[in-house]
Amino acid sequence: MSRTARAAALLVVGAVLAVLGTGTAQAAGYRYWSFWEGSANGWSYATQGPSLVRPDDGSVQGFRFSVSADSQDASKPRRAADFAKICADTPAKDGSKRVALVIDPGTAADAPDGETPPALRTACARVPEDASSAEALAAVAKPLRYDTSAMLCAISGYPATGCGEQVSGHGDGGSGSKAPASTSAAASVDGDGDGGGPSAGVLVGIGAVLLLGIAAVAQARRRRG
Repeated sequence: MSRTARAAALLVVGAVLAVLGTGTAQAAGYRYWSFWEGSANGWSYATQGPSLVRPDDGSVQGFRFSVSADSQDASKPRRAADFAKICADTPAKDGSKRVALVIDPGTAADAPDGETPPALRTACARVPEDASSAEALAAVAKPLRYDTSAMLCAISGYPATGCGEQVSGHGDGGSGSKAPASTSAAASVDGDGDGGGPSAGVLVGIGAVLLLGIAAVAQARRRRG
């Protein structure tokens, strides 16, 4: 291969990597309280919001504040779903049920600017038999804050402001656009389930770069001939 053709090929490779790098750099997540259901097998991302779930006596529910793009990479509560331990001092009572709660405000890296996450804690809520998970949470972790679309924004006053804001891939301040509400978590962002691969725009860009590169290599070969 001539020097010109080699240079053109390297240009193609460099341009493709640049396009892919741009797609990665623009990846973003959302800062929100996710909702989990616990069992002997650990934590599972809830398929309904806490206002719709009616847990049985002996259930364990978890809430975790973090930055994530969707349910596939959401951070789980950092405490075991152990009903016997959490509700050890709360005996059963007729006409009510006990729901163990793990409330995990996350790490400093996930906290909004200027705020410090409170300590992780557990609580055992004794609530009416028909109470929802949201009502169990309200019984032990007030004040709760919701937005106008009933999205859970804060537990025990944390965070003080904001609700599901978009942030950069590094967890710092973002554009301020809001996460869409979802029934599968307290303040969940489910995304479109594409697994986080390159977007259509990125792929189109790669194709354009490749076509330009192929043309450059072909032109170099004609000049050589």
